[in-house]
Amino acid sequence: MAYEQKKEGARVAPGGGKRQKKPLSKKEKRQRILLIVLAVLAALLCVVAAVAAFFQRPELPKPPDEEDQRENNGVELVGPKLSGDRKKDFYTFLVIGRDTGGGGNTDTILLAAYDIPNQQLNVMSIPRDTMVNVGWDVKKINSVYNFGGKGEAGIDALYDEVSELVGFVPDYSIVVEWEAVGELVDAVGGVWYDVPRNMDYDDPAQNLHIHVKKGYQKLDGKAAMGVVRFREGKNGYATGDLGRIETQQGFLKALVEECLKIDKMTKVFDYARIFTEQVTTDLTVNNLAWFAQKAIFGGLRSENIHFITMPCESKNVWSRSYHANLSYVVPNVDELIAVVNESFNPYLDDLTSKELDIMFVNRDGTIGCTSGILKDTKANSSLGSRPSNTQPTVDPDTTDPVEPDIPVEPVDPGPGTDPGTDPGTDPGTDPGTDPGTDPGVDPGVDPGTDPGTDPGTDPGTDPGTDPGITPDPGVTDPGTDPGYIIDPGAGQFLDPNAPNGDVQGAENDPGSDGTSETQGGAEDQTASPAA
Repeated sequence: MAYEQKKEGARVAPGGGKRQKKPLSKKEKRQRILLIVLAVLAALLCVVAAVAAFFQRPELPKPPDEEDQRENNGVELVGPKLSGDRKKDFYTFLVIGRDTGGGGNTDTILLAAYDIPNQQLNVMSIPRDTMVNVGWDVKKINSVYNFGGKGEAGIDALYDEVSELVGFVPDYSIVVEWEAVGELVDAVGGVWYDVPRNMDYDDPAQNLHIHVKKGYQKLDGKAAMGVVRFREGKNGYATGDLGRIETQQGFLKALVEECLKIDKMTKVFDYARIFTEQVTTDLTVNNLAWFAQKAIFGGLRSENIHFITMPCESKNVWSRSYHANLSYVVPNVDELIAVVNESFNPYLDDLTSKELDIMFVNRDGTIGCTSGILKDTKANSSLGSRPSNTQPTVDPDTTDPVEPDIPVEPVDPGPGTDPGTDPGTDPGTDPGTDPGTDPGVDPGVDPGTDPGTDPGTDPGTDPGTDPGITPDPGVTDPGTDPGYIIDPGAGQFLDPNAPNGDVQGAENDPGSDGTSETQGGAEDQTASPAA
């Protein structure tokens, strides 16, 4: 009963004093400190484990079976490099900006390469008007995503075309809706940028209204979206999309620099939310966080971020569906190969022209490709209906076609029928026509059964297969044959009307060292800057 007395809620001894705690021994003190340290370490390990689980290194896509991809009935084919020894921690990305308000065309296409050990980020813009080898009339690369079926199928189709341009298949794809740019700018608190011109454009159909003044200023998300989308209208770029690309590159570099600031690491969860809502990619949020971690803490600096535009030149090409010229850009092959090998090639071995399929425009307006297999078999057949006078250039995005185009399904010509590589092919063959058809013979007549069709030849002999016999001009299609002659020994098309026998469209010579010469360099007589 001695300790039942209380004073202000505390137990007291009979004498009125508080109960004294027994002091800890030195051993007990050490044990208590050790327990506290262990608890803190355990908490830290849990945090580190959680962080490590959040930042995940992505796995490289498994390469396809190159042997299966590169052989067709025992005939070796050329095309993008699919496998090989890679550079360490070198990743490539295909970044696609979709214009959801303008029909979903992929007007912004970027090839990016991040070299982590050297902390180099290189980005190449592929112009929307780049001509690619497809089976429909309007051969602009920005049409591939929609024609390819959109979604995953559209991405696969765009992958194919980009890989033919650069010689390899990018590791990952990132499809960005324009709204993501605005949200990202707002997330980092705005971006300072020197707007190069007054930008005024109104398109009520898209609910798109751009009004941004020229000069150095801090852009919020709405203004930033206007800057990167502006192309035409009042004060529009004289060079069209190429002018817009230059502005986009400058702004995107400023945005990346802002995101890389160390204090912006606290925004990583905002970045993750934006990517989840506005980005379609085969990378996970954890993968994206891993790249961000490597860039921010690995020391990526603005001086190591480089934007370039694909080396190219402008051309005008007649459209059978619009009955007018369309503006394109075609790559400068030698320059493109040099740029890719220097900054974008993920493989240790250099890429060569045999990994590319590049479109070119001949002096007479016909088109061709370095692979020798033109997927649009009707591409050059409409030249006969082209007016002789100079025609205006139209924009297919704002002009309705006269004759809606139906894409042509690619036809497998089979081995040994590529007119640019088979030196035994009929020297009268048109390199711009279907390589599976002999243009030297009337397809409606069987020369082996009707002896009255060609009195000067053996009715049992096909004059289109004897390189020593000149095809009958009465059965040759003058509307598709530009007059080129194939030199069987060199695998080249010679223009007999060109001075000094200029080469028009050199193809792959199977008897050479496996590389191919680039053609189509001659200026198009109707060429003008892209509108």
